[in-house]
Amino acid sequence: MTTLKAEKRDMSVKAKKLRREGYVTGNVFGKEIEGSIPVKILKKDVESLLKTNFKGSRINLSVDGKDYDVLIKEIDYNALKVQVDEIDFQALVSGEAVNSVAEVVLLNHDKALGVIQQHLEEIAYKALPSALVERVEIDVAAMKVGDSVKVKDLAIASDKDVSLITDPEEIVLSLAAPHNEALPEDEAADTEGEAAGADNQ
Repeated sequence: MTTLKAEKRDMSVKAKKLRREGYVTGNVFGKEIEGSIPVKILKKDVESLLKTNFKGSRINLSVDGKDYDVLIKEIDYNALKVQVDEIDFQALVSGEAVNSVAEVVLLNHDKALGVIQQHLEEIAYKALPSALVERVEIDVAAMKVGDSVKVKDLAIASDKDVSLITDPEEIVLSLAAPHNEALPEDEAADTEGEAAGADNQ
């Protein structure tokens, strides 16, 4: 399991100042934590973490040397500055179910036979810490134009240890025809007629 190091944050220091100094701010909360623990994490460590982990991932968070088994609960991404401003963690309790999300990951996009239309980025569910699902994969190369994948078609939907929150009937992904396909026959005939008319002038 990935370990991320953090320090307890001095709340008298503003978040903006910490970000200028190369930190990402965050909080750790959970049933066995009174209130929450404000933390600061080196920006470079967060960027490294998010290369292989994401919202819904389970990691080990070491706060001033004390380890917490946590879920990455929220990631506040600043698109303007292209950086993570805030990241929140939920401390897990063995035997207690938790609400989480599984990221939808598409495989073989380059082999898609049509235009990929992704309607859901993540699937919400509830499960015990031992049954958490971080990602669900869809092989786009196996799809034909007109095909769609619903939540109920995914492996997570048949996992007996998982209770879906997202509607099983929701469409996750569909494959549409490419925009540059040949014109329908009637449109093609009209185009040819216009060209012939122009030649006769």
